[in-house]
Amino acid sequence: MLHTHHIAFESFWVSGVLIFAALVYLRGWLRIRRLNLESVAGWRAGIFLLGLLFIWIATASPLAALDHDMLTAHMVQHLLLMTLAPPLILLGMPRKPLAHGLLQRFLQAIGHPLRGPMQKMGRALTHLALCWFGAAGALVVWHIPSMFMLGLRSQTWHGIEHASFLATGLLFWWPVVHPRPSVSKWPESSMLLYLFLATLPCDILSGFLVFCDRVVYPVFYSSSQSFGMSALEDQQCAGALMWTCVTVVYLIAATVFAARLLSPHRSEEPSIFHFESERSAMRTDPRWMEGV
Repeated sequence: MLHTHHIAFESFWVSGVLIFAALVYLRGWLRIRRLNLESVAGWRAGIFLLGLLFIWIATASPLAALDHDMLTAHMVQHLLLMTLAPPLILLGMPRKPLAHGLLQRFLQAIGHPLRGPMQKMGRALTHLALCWFGAAGALVVWHIPSMFMLGLRSQTWHGIEHASFLATGLLFWWPVVHPRPSVSKWPESSMLLYLFLATLPCDILSGFLVFCDRVVYPVFYSSSQSFGMSALEDQQCAGALMWTCVTVVYLIAATVFAARLLSPHRSEEPSIFHFESERSAMRTDPRWMEGV
């Protein structure tokens, strides 16, 4: 009963935050289209909202209550937060719609004093090595049995676990889906190695879960049987799901990079996902300075 109460409370505030983010984004996106800036295509808005939906499914939907009963449900949460939602959110390019959706005076008040420190921190956080080790570290640490159990027993640590999955997922995908390609320091060829190395921790963990002949997390011994499978079968299903999903998603991204590298008419843009850059147009257009 206590777990159900915590899940309901967490679902309420997470849903509220995601709905607020979606409304701000849509407000900014509609304002951009009304001003004929046309800097964010409709499909980008759609995949950004799909990314928010994936976060909601992982943290606030009925699936969130099942992660205490099935390892497969926990793995679905992990994949949604680290592998699927982050690239969709970054592809949606939230910066401009969010900037339009928020009050301009508020942005101007906080933007100038924080611009320098934020740029320095952003360059440090988006270093390729830090992005890779951050995602690999979160994956490995939270699947150590003692840490895994800590997340199940404590609602606070459970929230920290989800937040770390999402944060490191965004960091990992930032160099791949680069919203600001003009400042990228990494050639496209390095992204192929980056994605290949990222599969190694996932392959090791998922392979261990699939081929291990014992149950790694005994907490699922009794609960998984109520879903028609043994705890070992649940563990094998979770490992196979992770193995397949990560491989397919990373392979798609690597294929896009390889296609661009081999294309005789490749663009000079250093990012595989080209984002329309209308920043200068926004600054020179007097309508950009209009009140919200």
